[in-house]
Amino acid sequence: MEYFSNLKAKLIYVFRIPDAAHSDCLKIGEATFEDGNITLPPNSSALNKAAKARIDQYTKTAGITYELLHTEIAIFVRDGKIAAVNDKEVHEVLLRSGIKRKVFDKVNGANEWFCCDLETAKRAIAAVKEGRKALKGSEVTVGQSPIQFRPEQREAIDKTLKQFKKGNQMLWNAKMRFGKTLSALQVVKERGDFRRVLILTHRPVVDAGWFEDFGKIFYDSDEYAYGSKSNGDTFVSLERRARRAECRYIYFASMQDLRGSELVGGNFDKNNDIFSTPWDLIIVDEAHEGTQTELGKAVMAELTKEKTKVLRLSGTPFNLLDEYKEEEIFTWDYVMEQRAKAEWDLTHPGDHNPYAGLPRMNIYTYDLGRLMNEFADEDIAFNFREFFRTTEDGEFVHKQHVEDFLNLLTKTREGDDVYPFANKRYRDIFRHTLWMVPGVKAAKALAAMLRNHPVFGLFEIVNVAGDGDEEEPNEEALRKVNNAIGPDPDMTCTITLSCGRLTTGVSVKPWTGVLMLSGSHNTAASAYMQTIFRVQTPATINGRVKEDCYVFDFAPDRTLKVLAETAKISTKAGKQTTSDRQQLGEFLNFCPIIAVDGSKMKRFNTEQMLQQLKRVYVERVVQHGFEDGYLYNNYELMRLSDVDIREFDELKGIIGKTKAMGKTNDIIVNNQGLTDEEYAEQEQLEKKNKRQRTPEEQARLEELKKKRKVKEDAISILRGISIRMPLLIYGADITDEDKELTIDNFTSLVDSRSWEEFMPKGVTMQRFNAFKKYYDPDVFTAAAKRIRQMARAADRLPIEERIERIADIFATFRNPDKETVLTPWRVVNMHLSDTLGGYTFFNEDFSETIEEPRFVDRGDVTTEVFSPDSHLLEINSKSGLYPLYLAYNIYRSRLRNAMFSPETLEEHQAIWDAAVAENIFVICKAPMAKSITRRTLLGFRKGKVNARFFEDLVNQIKNKPDNFIAKVAKGKSFWKANDNDNMKFKAIVGNPPYQEVGLNNNKAEAIYPYFYDIAERISGINALISPARFLFNAGLTPKVWNQKMLSDEHICVVRYFHDSADVFPNTNINGGVAVILRNSSVKYSPIGMFVPNDTLRSIAEKFKGESHATLSSIIYGGRSDLKFNDKFLSDFPDTPQRILRLLQAEHPEIKALGPNEEYELKSSSFTRTPYAFTDVQPANEGDYYKILGIEKGQRIFKWVLREYMSPRYPDNNNIEAFKVLLSNADGAAGQIGKPIPARIIGKSVVASPGTSAFPTFMSIGNFTTQEEAINLSKYIQTKFVRVLLGVLKVTQHITPATWAYVPMQDFTANSDIDWSKSVAEIDAQLYAKYNLSKDEISFIESMIKPM
Repeated sequence: MEYFSNLKAKLIYVFRIPDAAHSDCLKIGEATFEDGNITLPPNSSALNKAAKARIDQYTKTAGITYELLHTEIAIFVRDGKIAAVNDKEVHEVLLRSGIKRKVFDKVNGANEWFCCDLETAKRAIAAVKEGRKALKGSEVTVGQSPIQFRPEQREAIDKTLKQFKKGNQMLWNAKMRFGKTLSALQVVKERGDFRRVLILTHRPVVDAGWFEDFGKIFYDSDEYAYGSKSNGDTFVSLERRARRAECRYIYFASMQDLRGSELVGGNFDKNNDIFSTPWDLIIVDEAHEGTQTELGKAVMAELTKEKTKVLRLSGTPFNLLDEYKEEEIFTWDYVMEQRAKAEWDLTHPGDHNPYAGLPRMNIYTYDLGRLMNEFADEDIAFNFREFFRTTEDGEFVHKQHVEDFLNLLTKTREGDDVYPFANKRYRDIFRHTLWMVPGVKAAKALAAMLRNHPVFGLFEIVNVAGDGDEEEPNEEALRKVNNAIGPDPDMTCTITLSCGRLTTGVSVKPWTGVLMLSGSHNTAASAYMQTIFRVQTPATINGRVKEDCYVFDFAPDRTLKVLAETAKISTKAGKQTTSDRQQLGEFLNFCPIIAVDGSKMKRFNTEQMLQQLKRVYVERVVQHGFEDGYLYNNYELMRLSDVDIREFDELKGIIGKTKAMGKTNDIIVNNQGLTDEEYAEQEQLEKKNKRQRTPEEQARLEELKKKRKVKEDAISILRGISIRMPLLIYGADITDEDKELTIDNFTSLVDSRSWEEFMPKGVTMQRFNAFKKYYDPDVFTAAAKRIRQMARAADRLPIEERIERIADIFATFRNPDKETVLTPWRVVNMHLSDTLGGYTFFNEDFSETIEEPRFVDRGDVTTEVFSPDSHLLEINSKSGLYPLYLAYNIYRSRLRNAMFSPETLEEHQAIWDAAVAENIFVICKAPMAKSITRRTLLGFRKGKVNARFFEDLVNQIKNKPDNFIAKVAKGKSFWKANDNDNMKFKAIVGNPPYQEVGLNNNKAEAIYPYFYDIAERISGINALISPARFLFNAGLTPKVWNQKMLSDEHICVVRYFHDSADVFPNTNINGGVAVILRNSSVKYSPIGMFVPNDTLRSIAEKFKGESHATLSSIIYGGRSDLKFNDKFLSDFPDTPQRILRLLQAEHPEIKALGPNEEYELKSSSFTRTPYAFTDVQPANEGDYYKILGIEKGQRIFKWVLREYMSPRYPDNNNIEAFKVLLSNADGAAGQIGKPIPARIIGKSVVASPGTSAFPTFMSIGNFTTQEEAINLSKYIQTKFVRVLLGVLKVTQHITPATWAYVPMQDFTANSDIDWSKSVAEIDAQLYAKYNLSKDEISFIESMIKPM
């Protein structure tokens, strides 16, 4: 008897069971054998014997017959090491290669069976031995055959391949179920030279679909490999193989995963290798989702390299179309699909119709607002949210009405049933439907009611909206639906309730209808279309084909608006050769829209849809804040005379040429500013090769381009006026809207003081009237009425819903400039909940609104400020949103203290009105601001609002603060709100004015410090938001005031935003924005040195020092070191007049040069006084100064005679020394705090004696040797210096003060720093010299880019 045994060798086996249940699968396992010979060939008798012994252990007792197919030694050698294959590793390769596991034992989990053939199993074993995580596409040989692409798919592939030869981007505007995945992968296959392809999506769940389709495309090719976190090979393995030229690869990644990376502003140190990879192609799946946010854009910017091609795929790319040229878009929409389906048999008689299985969409609209008019809404046809509102117990508030609605859906009329569940035949058609509801609570309550309904109780109700606060994950939701439907849809009936899940990227074949019971008039077309197309999935059930599918919408206006918009957008990328009526007619032919009125059905025709389309245009103008091409009179803009153009140039000089508007999706008026004939003419001429055009054709093309540009420029200039209109219309106090809301009467709506406050400086009412002819009067009036209609409709809503509706209206208004900033509702909530607490309407990161306001407790501050007897003051109201937040919180406080709980809307409004009248006080700079605030707080209802207009608010606060303080305390004589003329305010809030701007945007002093000071004197608690430059002791604020604020122990910086656009969209405030809380009852640590990042602060703390110890001490000049002198002006006496003419060409309003302007060396001197300079280095260089400047965007040196220039600072300059010249403004260099690592500075230049520069450069150093200047240049390039410079570089500008934390060094050969080393090595020396920690070094290395 043997008591001991040696280690045994391992083998891998494959066998099958020859019965029906196991006919399509094999089992892969492992065993050991006694024979020590590890060189045995596959299928040798010793291996087979050992394998059978192992298999017999678990098959003999069950009497199972099996066939052993393959055995081989598991041992192998890789990289000089002996290892052995594990059967689990083989299983993992098969799974990652898309091979499905076949499950027989659900209890014990013994499931080593896989649906593959023997060759695939053997290749999986080989792959493990080779160190691969997955098989190549060609190695999987289960049911593969070439894909037969439809004509439109072939067109998309070919157009993309052609476009990628000359450009780097392409957009597929292709409807759901086009086959985008297969077609995109075919582009990769046919192009052939993409070594690295990234698939990027907002929905990780589609990975499996991409992997499956990869196998269908690359089944016959070893050239490409696939990888992701779940399928195929790993990224590390793929990249390693690619570098060895062993494969090209396609890798799948999710946007959610990538945007969590520190590189783009996330919180995790991950995915750096993916971001650094030189991707040849990025395919963005469902490109309308997640890529247009700031984080999404940061991810794309970091991934996209100079030569990267980008292919975006989307079924509803409405938010992307404007970014692409016509040749960069391929379009395949619903109409094209249905047209191809209808025409196939005519053009391909007898052939199989590949479109036959694509159902026709039918849309039925029911005006529920007419049937239940108490829920009708002037703004949206039906208020679903109110209709389905629930109590705290989860019951419907309007339970009887909801029951009536369900009964209506099942209502039977003899011979004219018009509702989808009215009889047995209809219920059979709609066995499986999707119902969209307003929210999680509504879904839960509706599910309970449906289960107890006499008809709907026969259906299985699948609630994928979830039972709690969160919806079901998409995969789990889909599983629940499929389980409920079962293997035979004819044997079950289901209703799926959702408030968002399963509306994108999934297919449920048995669904035949969708009921739209949520959304509003403003529902996005993309979201609506994504949802309704869920039911268009082709299906053949028990031999019957789904030829039609149905949408039931209970808000007809919303339906028509969305579909009218979709019908016109769907042809945007086409050549627009058909008329509007033909386009819409074709859409209605393939997607009939039927209105149900009572017992009658009426089909919409083209004329009705065109009328609706006009409403869509008006809605666009409103939703775009009047920043839309439809607002303008195309006829007038097409016939601009030279006089008109000069007037536009003058207007541009006053308000500046604003950001060009994005393209508009015009049909009636095209966005090029040309007639249809001219547009077609231009298109034909542009298609011709330039060398093939005749001189006449080329001249005509230039003329058409100029005509197009003139209109575009005119609209761009008018935009500066247009975007200010909606707010004034909203607040205007008028009685007869039909007469008064016209473009001709617009100036009469606004008083002169408010016009001055809200309109661009210099645009008088008289000047506006000269330009009003360029506005379309009908569109203006309709849009103006729409704004007021939306506001009026809100008055009939519950308090919370009204607030949300008002916030939605303000979300459409634009910020015209940084002096007329409208604080967004999101920012108001963030600002006040962070400082004072109370109820906020946003989630914790303020990224989206929530169904019910959440309470933020800031302790004593919240309790004190929002008590029922508080007096709260907004110090500079423009919109009324700050008072709205305050009033709501006082309302909630009063509600808690009410003796009786209010039940009706009127009772709630009475409590609200009392809060507004007794607790809220508002100061305004203009009468219109007062009217706007009143509209926001009370709407069109009567009631008292304590809003007061100060004729000279800034002057009062600045020069008469005592009078101002005394006045606002008079509750009786000034406010007429109470009997207290010594009223105290618990808190002051707001967004004060920043600075007064004169004509031509000449800068004046910062004025927000006066508002901080006055707030401090009036109340112990104040919470203001303002520019943040004072925190860095920079900007226009007085340095003494800066120090007062930085040393005040009662002040706290609650939030800091480096990029002001994060707070105020489309607004650039240098240095960022800060939310400041001052509470005289609380002591904080004085701000002292403000550094928003903790690690950066710890680094900066090490380098606090006097100016002589920093680089600031060797920076020379504030302006250019040189200026022109009298000798120059004597030799060139026409210079002053020439400079004035050039200035007036850009700014016609300038009448004379400023003092000594003609002497200045400016950044434009190379072009405005070219005769002063020579481009060629003179032989007698000692008689010249060498000047570094900018010409045509490039740095260039020129020379000027010394006799024409004089030093600006004769006793303090470095002109005759070695030095370093550095640009003092470099926006592209970035700042610390941005998602992407920053350079901080641009490239420096080592300059020799006799060299100077334009004032756009700063001059550093005063050295006797060139070596010292070179060493300084290297020092400036170090990451060490640039991170310290970044502490105070909060704008693109670099001043001497921003170098205050950069320590001085010895730049001679005697230095403790070895300057002969590389910049990276010098960094290491500096880190050691100043004892920086590993974390601090890591921070610097990650935040600062190499030069």
